[in-house]
Amino acid sequence: MNKTTIAYSNVPELPLLGRGKVRDIYDLRDALLIVATDRISCFDVVLPTPIPDKGAVLTQMSRFWFQRTAHIVQNHFLTMDLEDAVGRWESLQPLKGRAMVVEKAQPLPIEAVVRGYLSGSAWKEYQQTGAVCGITLPPGLRESDKLPQPIFTPATKAPQGQHDENISFERMVTMVGRDRAEAIRRISLRLYEEAAAHAAKHGIIIADTKFEFGVHKGELMLIDEVLTPDSSRFWPADGYAPGRPQPSFDKQYVRDYLESLRWPKQPPAPELPPEVVRKTTEKYLEALRRLTGMQSPGPSSTVSGSTGEFFECC
Repeated sequence: MNKTTIAYSNVPELPLLGRGKVRDIYDLRDALLIVATDRISCFDVVLPTPIPDKGAVLTQMSRFWFQRTAHIVQNHFLTMDLEDAVGRWESLQPLKGRAMVVEKAQPLPIEAVVRGYLSGSAWKEYQQTGAVCGITLPPGLRESDKLPQPIFTPATKAPQGQHDENISFERMVTMVGRDRAEAIRRISLRLYEEAAAHAAKHGIIIADTKFEFGVHKGELMLIDEVLTPDSSRFWPADGYAPGRPQPSFDKQYVRDYLESLRWPKQPPAPELPPEVVRKTTEKYLEALRRLTGMQSPGPSSTVSGSTGEFFECC
């Protein structure tokens, strides 16, 4: 297993475009080098405690899904072979397995969220209004209930330190145009349905997930990460019981711990205790193993620090 923990990457040979909540982005002129660090964010705040192996899990799982869904929509993934694409630099050695080279695209200012189950912010909104993002749902649903059919519920991409906001489809239309909004909705629902079917075969329920899109040469392109424990709720199917929150293979475990504290969900965030860190790593690795068949996220795995300003990019 890859035992390294990287909170901040350092590639002095390349211009650093910025640091996202989890990813560091470097300019390769005609492409980007995206490094998934072990930082973790909850409630739009980056926590001070990294999660070992998290960045490698996110990168390997994203690669798996990018390759598996390429027939649905083009995506920005090019390669994880850093020596061939970038160079034989000492600074790149610790990043193998957690970095990928991707196409440049112009990110769109929305998150494409698909929900198959009623959880998280959708559950809170449903309790208040009986609807989610303007979509009326049947009365009497319980927390974690499976929805009659998956729904598309877009959100804004808030600046660093601010919370994303669920929006209606019509508001999304005003932001990206009707044709593009309808294409994103259609593609997102298909991505979710195919991924959910695959996950079900391996004992995992994908309760919801978010996708991000950009525009490359005038065409929609799937960017960022795809169907990872950071961007999705993964529930073990054998423990599923609606009417309550579910155990999960994602960062919901960390959210639940933080909810138990008197923390106002504003910086500075509290340190995570070692037991929470250990269990979170275990959950991420278990999701990787079940969904991809990969036993570890090390640089040779195959599928069967400095500080800086944060910004939202990819």
